[in-house]
Amino acid sequence: MAMAMAPAVVSGERLVVFLFVARVALAAPAQLAAPLAVLAAAALAVELAVDGSASASSSPLRRFRTRPGASSGILLGATTLPSVMLSRLIQLYRVLLADPNGREEYAYLEMQYWAVSVSCLGMLSFFVWHLRQSPSNGNSIASKYGLLLIILYPLAYLFHLLLKTDGGLLVMSNLVYLLCHGVAAVILIQHILEKFPSCSSFGEAILVSSGLVLYCGDMLAHTLSKMEFSVSSEAFIRAPGTRSEIGTVIQGVLLGLFLLPLLYKSSLQVLAYCRKLESQRTQTVEECTQKRIDCGVFYVSLLVALLLLVPSWTRLIQGFEVHPFVWVFNYIFTDSRERLALCAYWIFVIYVSIRRFYSISKQSKTERILLRKYYHLVAVLIFSPAVIFQPDFLDLAFGAAFAVFLILEMVRVWEIYPLGHIVHQFMSAFTDHRDSEILIVSHFSLLLGCALPKWMSSGFNDRPLTPFAGILSLGIGDTMASMIGYKYGVLRWSKTGSGETYFTPQLHKQLGKNSKLRVKPYAARSLKYGDLF
Repeated sequence: MAMAMAPAVVSGERLVVFLFVARVALAAPAQLAAPLAVLAAAALAVELAVDGSASASSSPLRRFRTRPGASSGILLGATTLPSVMLSRLIQLYRVLLADPNGREEYAYLEMQYWAVSVSCLGMLSFFVWHLRQSPSNGNSIASKYGLLLIILYPLAYLFHLLLKTDGGLLVMSNLVYLLCHGVAAVILIQHILEKFPSCSSFGEAILVSSGLVLYCGDMLAHTLSKMEFSVSSEAFIRAPGTRSEIGTVIQGVLLGLFLLPLLYKSSLQVLAYCRKLESQRTQTVEECTQKRIDCGVFYVSLLVALLLLVPSWTRLIQGFEVHPFVWVFNYIFTDSRERLALCAYWIFVIYVSIRRFYSISKQSKTERILLRKYYHLVAVLIFSPAVIFQPDFLDLAFGAAFAVFLILEMVRVWEIYPLGHIVHQFMSAFTDHRDSEILIVSHFSLLLGCALPKWMSSGFNDRPLTPFAGILSLGIGDTMASMIGYKYGVLRWSKTGSGETYFTPQLHKQLGKNSKLRVKPYAARSLKYGDLF
């Protein structure tokens, strides 16, 4: 029986995750490594339970439609961010041996490690709760082990916290802080799985939810620490007082864009209510006129977010006396020929690559999976010189590119005139059978994969290749894997292995031709703000 179960338990993805987590845990202190091991064991148990119930027609998780052809990936999604945060803690710990002044930043990063771990634990509890709603799945051994490990984790953290601190008020405030992260992560992942069907696997949803909650929690902590009425200095998590101006600008702009959907939706709801009152006396507004009004509301909401919310937050956090966009303009054009030369180089490479690859995609002479990987090589050409010569400016450029991607995706999804149709037509030229009909996230994955190692290595860094980790792995490693797999590979590590699925070239050609049907024509889509938020 054990031999029969072995192939189902051991897979290539789980083996790689185990080696990665084990390597991080062995280098970390025992009080931080043990919770990571418990979290990984709980994630493995939950993944086995979810995979075991995937074929059951009565499984409550079947109502969450995941990305076709992808494994659940729960173990990978639940352990990635905690392992990365623990790796950063190990790196900062080496600084404390020589410079004790970094203890404040170390303590804050340690709390972030616990926060993202609790977020992942909360989402694992979300899956276990749904599994146990079905009598056939609720009594499975994997489900029971997962529930036991989930209960064990907060007890281990409470024991660690009581040994480390003496203040009861600090303990309670930290517990509330972590509980808010867990609850927010559960709400967010349910929202993602319900509002964006077939856009992600369970593991990808866990990774996105935990990352967004951690990022928003960081902004909230820094905001509270700057307010006079905040008690963060005595009974709340203490955010480091020193922050780079570039980091503040990036977080401010992204904060405004994250709040943009809420602002846009609220404005449309108020507008719809006013129309309802007006329609009782006059005829309803024509559809064309209504669409123009909605587009106008979007652009007004975007201006409010970028021109009012962003400078207000950056002034509070960093004390900017000028608008952040003015600061960025001065930073680029003041005493820096290298930055201007780098901007000109980026514009040239992007223009040539987009013009060339778009024409190739329209002629359909190259398979789309290979065409998409050419952009990975373009990323190497764009980012490598900047990492070497202008690393700080590259941080700002990453943030600006991510903000532009967010705005363009909102314009495409909400069909905002006049750019909505143009952006949708351009992006559809590079989609394949793995992209959903709602969101196109491949460019986000490439950008964040290259940017996150660079962002996280800012400040102290005793590993010279760390900023290049994303560029090397995605730009070169992933590209070579796809090209070799496309040309030679038909072997998979497991039936439900995640990541790229390597088919024969003949099947790739067939999927490449049919992939155009995966994304609906622009006029056939009926995506409204209420369908997504």
